[in-house]
Amino acid sequence: MRTLYLHIGTHRTATSSIQSFMHANSSALLQRGIFYPYKVARHNDLFRMIFSGKREVTDAAADLFKRADKRAGPDASVVLSDEDISMQTDLSRLKDFNEFFQVKVIFSLRRQDFWLESWFLQNIKWQWNETLSHCTLDAFLARRAEFHWVDYNTYVTHLEQVFGRENVLLYPFEKEQMPDGPVSAFARMIGLESITGLTPTPHVNSSHSAKVSEFMRCLPLDEAFPLYRRKLEQACSAVEKQLAMTGSEASSLLIGHDYRLAILSEYAEGNAALARRYFNRDQLFLAPVPGADQPVASMQLPADSYKLMRDFVEPFVRALIAQEVAAANAADEAAQESAQPPVAKPGSGRPAGFGNAGAGGGRGNKNKARPNAGRTQKAGVQR
Repeated sequence: MRTLYLHIGTHRTATSSIQSFMHANSSALLQRGIFYPYKVARHNDLFRMIFSGKREVTDAAADLFKRADKRAGPDASVVLSDEDISMQTDLSRLKDFNEFFQVKVIFSLRRQDFWLESWFLQNIKWQWNETLSHCTLDAFLARRAEFHWVDYNTYVTHLEQVFGRENVLLYPFEKEQMPDGPVSAFARMIGLESITGLTPTPHVNSSHSAKVSEFMRCLPLDEAFPLYRRKLEQACSAVEKQLAMTGSEASSLLIGHDYRLAILSEYAEGNAALARRYFNRDQLFLAPVPGADQPVASMQLPADSYKLMRDFVEPFVRALIAQEVAAANAADEAAQESAQPPVAKPGSGRPAGFGNAGAGGGRGNKNKARPNAGRTQKAGVQR
């Protein structure tokens, strides 16, 4: 049977970078016997419809099989990717894919303490869950039992029950076990031993620093409409770049040493059981635990109001202004291009633009770039 690889996450394991890579190389991958369908980077729309009951798995599988027959060779495998699948408590609905494919489930495991730090920052960055987007770190960690999918041994046991032990493919997400990076590690899971010759893609969806994340946590980004919200997120990225120039962020760690050890102890037994079952060893993760002397990043904004204005508010507002100036200039250029007088038709006897209201003069001066369009680097706020 044709193989279907279901890449189900978890989040914060370079899933966006992997999806961008697969999408960018979809045509080239066909030559290597891999079909990445639907001309999208992530297949979340498909699985959202499946889990909401709006689409039957057998219907989706039949369509996918038909597309694979048309686009790829008879031996080509199919890859679908959506990390939100891992958040589902019951994946038995996906078992019907087995009627058309030999299903292999790919699940990437990031050590729980590092994952929780990254997931906390991600919830602040995108703010799709209002109950988590504005939590303090302590409040967020107190709710970690809600993230059931990172109890890896329990979750993988469920995968085994649905798809069979032999069809579950795991790889730990840490540098010590991914010497060539996460994209190459994923590629090996789908039978692609080398990605040489394929288009590389940059790292996507990095977390913000602790201080910028704290700034975003205090902003109601989740109340904005999607297009404007994207502008606000981009402005926050501009604040990040400005702060990065000062080199003020000394650590990416958020959780203190003792609390980190307590978290890891909760998952230790399950992690060890999974390591023995899949990797024939006692330790699932090989990276050392940060020592008690390792600094922890501060989630505190400046107490000095002028420093807060200078380092955060001013670059945030300036970035928004720059976006509006760029949009206004682009609109002016488009208006000028559309207002160019038409070329007179041969033999018409009419000069170009004659009788064409608004197509000639009168708008050119109004639509020139604004005088201050390029002045985005003004002096900072003074005390």
